[in-house]
Amino acid sequence: MAKTFYRRGPDHRAGAPVTFLDVRRRFQFRTIELGRWVTEPEKQRSASLFYDALCDLMTILGGTESLVSLRGTLALQYGIGGRPGVSAHYTPATRSFSLAKNAGPGSIAHEWFHAFDHYIGEKLFGEAQRGQFASKLWLGRDDAVRHPLNDRLQACFKAILLDEKGAEPSELFRCSVRADKAAGIQYFSLPEELCARAFEAFVQDANVKNAFLVSGTRESEEAKLGLYPVGAERQRINDAFRSYYRSLGHALKLSEEQGHLYERT
Repeated sequence: MAKTFYRRGPDHRAGAPVTFLDVRRRFQFRTIELGRWVTEPEKQRSASLFYDALCDLMTILGGTESLVSLRGTLALQYGIGGRPGVSAHYTPATRSFSLAKNAGPGSIAHEWFHAFDHYIGEKLFGEAQRGQFASKLWLGRDDAVRHPLNDRLQACFKAILLDEKGAEPSELFRCSVRADKAAGIQYFSLPEELCARAFEAFVQDANVKNAFLVSGTRESEEAKLGLYPVGAERQRINDAFRSYYRSLGHALKLSEEQGHLYERT
């Protein structure tokens, strides 16, 4: 029996079935690739799940289709390019995010933020930083391009990586370092991973709910280890993300409306 995913949100397609071609056309992804072992029934069902999840993400962020596909630069893979033990991953070299056929659901928000973090690095620190994660750059630089949107994005990184006073590492960072030491790795405390998990929490706390988009930021084993923000820290991060994406979404919509106006005149 096909697994069902809890969802509470607007009906984006009037109950009609959609295909991955519809997903690509709406969001203008650079490419969408499907694994050879994804059956036709799975393709149809997964396309509807992806369509709803990406529309829900767009609704939560208050943005546009071009934000979801990062202006058409992002590629999507499903049931292809998997790694042993990894249900989903983002590949910077190809600007693509991949979900395993049976284990990827719930990971879209995390992997999408990796893609966004990678895309926005050059916008935050200039063309010379193309291909770098903005969150990682932020930790080592203080020469961000001056812009109100960049100021709000930096406020997100500050809320995630530093404490309320902005002087010491955040509790989220401290818990992540402890988890890394226990596992003998450096992964959970990487700035890009911290920020992707914080973004997951922000998305899961939104009024629109979609377990295919995100899950596990409150009750999972990772959450019990303190690898997701909690309490006042979580609220502070959510507020920073909300302020940033609300402003970004408004700017994108205004830009696109003006562009359509120019096209008509």
